[in-house]
Amino acid sequence: MNRKIIGIIILLTLILSAWVFVNMNKEPEFILLSTTTSTQDSGLLDYILPDFTAQTGIEVKVVAVGTGKALQMGRDGEADVLLVHAKSSEVAFVEEGHGVERFDVMYNDFILVGPQPLEYTGIGETLKGIKNYDGKFVSRGDDSGTHKKELNLWASAGIEPEGDWYISAGKGMGDVLQMANELRAFTLTDRATYLSMKDTLELEIVFEADALLLNEYGVVAVDPSKNNEINNSGANAFIAWLLSSDTQEMIGEFGHDLYGQALFFPNAK
Repeated sequence: MNRKIIGIIILLTLILSAWVFVNMNKEPEFILLSTTTSTQDSGLLDYILPDFTAQTGIEVKVVAVGTGKALQMGRDGEADVLLVHAKSSEVAFVEEGHGVERFDVMYNDFILVGPQPLEYTGIGETLKGIKNYDGKFVSRGDDSGTHKKELNLWASAGIEPEGDWYISAGKGMGDVLQMANELRAFTLTDRATYLSMKDTLELEIVFEADALLLNEYGVVAVDPSKNNEINNSGANAFIAWLLSSDTQEMIGEFGHDLYGQALFFPNAK
């Protein structure tokens, strides 16, 4: 073997060794997902995210907060992608230049739960009944999508939610359900979190199945121009995966084995 060939082999060996060293010591790619407590507390993220990492090699670091806080993280450039449920606020987020584009992902619904059945007609009458006759109400009080929906419902019913009967918790959905359970109080919750915790609660559904209680989830990539740490390619990969037919099918299947019903209904276009 001549010296030229030996030199080429040595060079290739050095290049390969350097490549192996760099890749063995390289931090794994990740995205920061800012999302709602309902996607976390319901168990949905634990169910679907391992598939994304297996397919792409990208880890997902989840920050589960209220939708208001999630959107603020996006405005501050502290997240790569948002999965939230306050459509009008999400649309405004994009229109203000903080996000790239909003996509529908899935929906479920909100329900009113409490320690005893109520016999009112309509969401407005039910809320008035809770205020005037039937006890305490625990609010998320955290600017989440659920909190925004609750405030809209009070406003539609012509009620100012204040007084000893109204408790603003400033907590996530799971904590609020536990608090309502302990206080024998009513609260508004997404159906998914309630069903995932139902066996630990003495709360029943007291009002449901109203068009005003629709709960839509959307995904938005944060504007990558906010700072050079935003992983826009990872965010785009996550969105493409989330909207794919296989992932949408996974979302639609979630809950059937444990609760006998879907907790979320996919609606990506």
